[in-house]
Amino acid sequence: MTVFPSMHSRRLLGASVLTLLLITASGQLFADTAFRYQIPVQPEAASGYQEKPGWATSSFSVAAANPLATDAGYQILKAGGSAIDAAIAVQMVLTLVEPQSSGIGGGAFLMHFDGSKVLAYDGRETAPAGVTESLFLDQDGAPLSFMDAAASGLSVGVPGVLRMLEEAHSAHGQLPWEVLFAPAIILAEEGFAVSPRLHTLLAGETALKANAAAADFYYDTDGEPLPVGHQLKNPALAAVLKQIAEKGSKAFYTGGVALDLVQQVQQHPVYPGSMTEQDMAAYEPVVREPLCTDWKAYRVCGFPPPSSGHLTIMQMLGVLEHTPAVEAPLQDGLPSEAWLHQFTEAARLSFADRALYIADPDFVSPPGGNWASMLAPDYLRERAGLISATSMGRATAGVPGPWQVSYASMPEQEEYGTSHISIVDAEGNALAMTTTIESAFGARILANGGTDLPGGYLLNNELTDFSFQPADADGVPIANRVEPGKRPRSSMSPTLVFEREGGELVASLGSPGGAAIIHYTARTLIAMLDWGLNAQEAISLPHALSFNGPTFLEADRFPESTIEALRAREHEVTERDLTSGLQAIQKTADGFFSGADPRREGVVMGD
Repeated sequence: MTVFPSMHSRRLLGASVLTLLLITASGQLFADTAFRYQIPVQPEAASGYQEKPGWATSSFSVAAANPLATDAGYQILKAGGSAIDAAIAVQMVLTLVEPQSSGIGGGAFLMHFDGSKVLAYDGRETAPAGVTESLFLDQDGAPLSFMDAAASGLSVGVPGVLRMLEEAHSAHGQLPWEVLFAPAIILAEEGFAVSPRLHTLLAGETALKANAAAADFYYDTDGEPLPVGHQLKNPALAAVLKQIAEKGSKAFYTGGVALDLVQQVQQHPVYPGSMTEQDMAAYEPVVREPLCTDWKAYRVCGFPPPSSGHLTIMQMLGVLEHTPAVEAPLQDGLPSEAWLHQFTEAARLSFADRALYIADPDFVSPPGGNWASMLAPDYLRERAGLISATSMGRATAGVPGPWQVSYASMPEQEEYGTSHISIVDAEGNALAMTTTIESAFGARILANGGTDLPGGYLLNNELTDFSFQPADADGVPIANRVEPGKRPRSSMSPTLVFEREGGELVASLGSPGGAAIIHYTARTLIAMLDWGLNAQEAISLPHALSFNGPTFLEADRFPESTIEALRAREHEVTERDLTSGLQAIQKTADGFFSGADPRREGVVMGD
């Protein structure tokens, strides 16, 4: 069932209701695998905060950040596709309708459960072979400003999402690869209604207009963003997706599409990058063992480094387990001041460790040779002992074992972006995938695949997730510094939860939001699994976080009494917009109950 029945209404738009012709390189048609994609009625949605009811389904569920993307996944599942099949269709549509957050020009982390085994598919971008540690330093050795670095060719990492999805599909797909591109191709050719969120972000954007192709495509002749409801077609993206559908990911990583991407990077007018066609052709996804950690009655499985998400989340949850229980963590439906104090203090401790230790495991060894050292109960108990009645302000990293650390802590720097997808199919396959081009609109470079058609896809600025400074003032190197072939540290936290005894699936969840992803996901886990809230109630709670500095509270969501009580505990409190994009699917006795973040445009669909 779905709370949005109009999403099931269909309208005929000439060629928009098609049987997808599955054409192989030899030109043969596979008529028995035809898939009929129908463009749904596109509901209007408000920008800003919009209450959502949650969705109960009995057999399967798909949650994504845009109604058109969710519907594409739904139609694939209805056609007999697997969770992986649906995720591919969702991602391709997000490339089109939510270009500011993710797409084929970026990367993703995918957690997948096939009913017996959990695997972590790493499609993180990599640094080109030609980079150096001083990539983001100016001629005087000072770090570039974030926007100078981000909106440039310097920031573009080799995209990984397509090769990763192709590898996951080869293992877990049910429908042919070609079928999964039909929704995005048809929508790109027929057009989609510009959403309130896309319009709002375009209106607040300046750097994107410096790219002539993007300025022509997303703005009118007066430089105003395309209005809400404008029917936007993207023929360049459709052409690129057709090549990938027919020939596989090699159509993206080699040939004309790859050459165009490389030229866009190398020919940036201010800060050109070094990426080559060889960098593109050489990209390989990695299948990693997930990190699975026992917590209360659950086993929480998340992504290992280069993601810092699972380690930092489970440090926070583990530290809280060793602090005195707050008698009333919720008061009047909101997190209490006492709980917020403990939560943000645990975040300070965990982010101090994150800054020192976590980076690409192919370049950096974990403390003591095992990332589990950071989650050892004795170590977390020791760290919890540092929490007092007043805020510590700024925590220092701990030492999770008797060894010397040869790195300096990474200074705090901005992180942005991303989108999250959660899916459970009718066969019990489940996934959580967080996908990104990093900052809103990525590197602000629109690539058209060499097609000479309007539109295209945006390139990532993922390399700005590396430390701009390669070393501290004493010359001690920073673990997450730029190096050739390295994957930048991420905060993405796709998470699957299981019963500790029995191993049954409990939940799939995750969020966009840069480094705040960690807090958003940790708080949602606590609210669902410890406080007993349903997925939608947990997602809708107001946010609080600390990156090991000030305490940030979601603007206009907490009473003044809570703010003053935290300040009395010596917190430096600042209110700000904390625009998470949480999606969560929770197993129930009758099927599933799922939630989507009221702060964005996401919805859930299923039967």
